Amino acid sequence: MPEGPRTTLVHVLTGVWADRHSEEQRRGITIKLGYADAIVLKCPSCPPPDCYFTLAMAGGWKCPKCGSDAEFVRKISFVDSPGHERLMATMLSGASLMDGCVFVIAANEPCPQPQTREHFAALEIVGVKNIVIVQNKVELVSREKALENFRQIKEFIRGSFAEDAPIIPVSAVFGANLDVLLQFMEERIPNPVRDPSKPMRMYVARSFDVNKPGTRPEDLVGGVIGGTIVQGRVKVGDEIEIRPGAAVKGGFEPIYTDVVSLHAGDVPLNEALPGGLIGIGTLLDPSLTKADGLIGNVVGAPGTLPPVCNDLCIELHLMERVVGSEELSKVEKVRVNETLMLNVGSAVTVGTVSSIKSDEVEVVLRRPVCAECGQRVAVNRMVSGRWRLIGWGIVR
Repeated sequence: MPEGPRTTLVHVLTGVWADRHSEEQRRGITIKLGYADAIVLKCPSCPPPDCYFTLAMAGGWKCPKCGSDAEFVRKISFVDSPGHERLMATMLSGASLMDGCVFVIAANEPCPQPQTREHFAALEIVGVKNIVIVQNKVELVSREKALENFRQIKEFIRGSFAEDAPIIPVSAVFGANLDVLLQFMEERIPNPVRDPSKPMRMYVARSFDVNKPGTRPEDLVGGVIGGTIVQGRVKVGDEIEIRPGAAVKGGFEPIYTDVVSLHAGDVPLNEALPGGLIGIGTLLDPSLTKADGLIGNVVGAPGTLPPVCNDLCIELHLMERVVGSEELSKVEKVRVNETLMLNVGSAVTVGTVSSIKSDEVEVVLRRPVCAECGQRVAVNRMVSGRWRLIGWGIVR
């Protein structure tokens, strides 16, 4: 989860740019969610942290330090969220998919920046507790400045859920301390325990039309949806339902289609389980999936998904200060007829407050979402012309 244009760290660990579909990303402008996979390896002969590296860092399955055959540890999927504070909605969508976080803070800037506060608050809202903090770009500052920045980070996280999180000084450009980072990732971000017997459910983070311009009609393939499976499993040949689905006159209708292919990065699969980033090839008309047209939808076995909601009743918890603004102005109470932006899973929607009863707020949505009771929702208000995070809620 980088603060600013910082795809370099992910690129070094994975060997690819976090969003291979965007030329803007290669120039350091992170607009949409990026994603990339890294295979973590361990040398049986070298002591920690020297024993940790990735397949991309080593360029193969041999230890770059002693030449021993490396052991597979695990495969990690990175969801590279945009650092710019104007792209808060996209960042929250990415945070909803995460099991842990590598929180990148630049050593050559005072901490915290406005977007640092927003990202940190978002992690707490969506419940991401496993965190490793990276103090990046240490090559750009003196030792004294790096220590001063370190103390600023410690003060920023004091008293929070991340108070005991390790802070790793790193130079992604020179590859310094990446082995230490990988060691702490292994120790602090464990693989979550999941129940594969539950009905399959996936949050859609991206969707694509993979057909090249000029493809003949008989050669066209169906649209692709990408995201993270949060429970259950899916196989090639399974029927899936997508909610809220496609916009039709008068509302939205669920979409039903078959799974024709599964991919984890460039690796084809017959079956996909929770964790990682999965691409699902479908029989959908590519016009439905092009240009991320299905972002925010939920995918699952037919008849097992939560209901589609045109309004939400949420138990609202407001923060003391507006997150992300330099002024740190006080959060005023929500008012009837006020417009709010809500992040529900990977979905972003805007709604109008219709009623307020104690700490429960009812919001009529302009675009419906697929949500269930108990789900966490991020609440944003327009402040000085930008959406700012002001609190969170629980769907009732």
